[in-house]
Amino acid sequence: MEFRRINGLPPYVFTIINDLKVAARRAGDDVIDLGFGNPDIPSPDVAVEKLAEAVRDPRNHRYSASKGIPNLRRAIADLYLRKFGVELDADLEVVTTIGAKEGLSHVMWVLLGPGDSAFVPTPSYPIHVYAPLFAGAEVKQIRVGPDQDFFANLMDAWESQWPKPRVVILSFPHNPTTACVDLAWMSRLVDWAREHDVVLVHDFAYSDTAFDGYQPPSILQVPGAKDVCVELYTLTKSFSMAGWRVAFLVGNAEIVQALTKLKSYLDYGTFQPIQIAAIVAMNEAPDYPKLVNDIYQSRRDALCDGLARMGWEFPKPRGTMFVWAPIPEPYRDMGSLDFARFLITDAKVATSPGVGFGPGGDGFVRFALIENEQRIGQAVRTIRRALTGLRPVSEASEGL
Repeated sequence: MEFRRINGLPPYVFTIINDLKVAARRAGDDVIDLGFGNPDIPSPDVAVEKLAEAVRDPRNHRYSASKGIPNLRRAIADLYLRKFGVELDADLEVVTTIGAKEGLSHVMWVLLGPGDSAFVPTPSYPIHVYAPLFAGAEVKQIRVGPDQDFFANLMDAWESQWPKPRVVILSFPHNPTTACVDLAWMSRLVDWAREHDVVLVHDFAYSDTAFDGYQPPSILQVPGAKDVCVELYTLTKSFSMAGWRVAFLVGNAEIVQALTKLKSYLDYGTFQPIQIAAIVAMNEAPDYPKLVNDIYQSRRDALCDGLARMGWEFPKPRGTMFVWAPIPEPYRDMGSLDFARFLITDAKVATSPGVGFGPGGDGFVRFALIENEQRIGQAVRTIRRALTGLRPVSEASEGL
């Protein structure tokens, strides 16, 4: 049988590592999973308690509003004012989405169609590439990363690309490369987008996950950004509410209202008790993202410092819940998929191969900071033993 839209999807690389992890665990091995970015930190107690209370009210068992209940949209508007100094009209400039992936996918439906094109960073979180493709658009991938000038790469692509892109997808701090930008960088891009009538869609998943004094800017902090920009904010990482599926598209009123109209045909919104609990999380636990962030920073330091001691050195990430690690030189020719296979079979540590994130990722593996420091320390020890075992004695004695 022939299917539409999914026929062109490549095999999902991450399933290869997941299958190896499952097989190893079935064989009795203790595999430390630093692959899938699934937060292990609990959600705020006040949100859990409110959810339990709201679930018991039968009035909340009915259909909800696809755009989100008014108090939820007001809560995110209040959060943006507190945190970023950005004023949002909760009725016109905010729509609730069932997670950021749903929001990103469906906003592409209202912005793009056959004959259009979009610029997307690469390496990239896979949905950033496939959401425009699902909408029928052409995708041009632009190199991003700690060693890349993404803005210059974007300008070069703009000069050579036809048709010109209608949309540029951004996400800073960036998954998987952990690249970060400042407000001045955002301002330069917004000025360019306004000049060329390009829509900027910023996936702000790691808005609160940043270290060493770095504060990720909202693109909406740039004067005039609402003319051409929308931003996706999610409770997934900031409030460690991944399974709750609560996110928001905010910014340009026309785009927000277009998505609101589309969603009215597609869904009835997130289960209303979850929406009510999300209001409580934002209003009554505003400091929870800092608590979560401190945990991730400690884990980042434990992993990066441990790898550095064995000779696997690279700059620590300033944002995200990931570590984007270049494959050590003696193993680089293996490629990221075989190196990730090696780590799971010989070190019993699961990572994500960089090739799964697209062109430019094959020289890297991504570690997700989803285990406690004790388990991360265990992972470092097993990796050290595995890497040392593969190297010539003269090099192994140097301590990799």
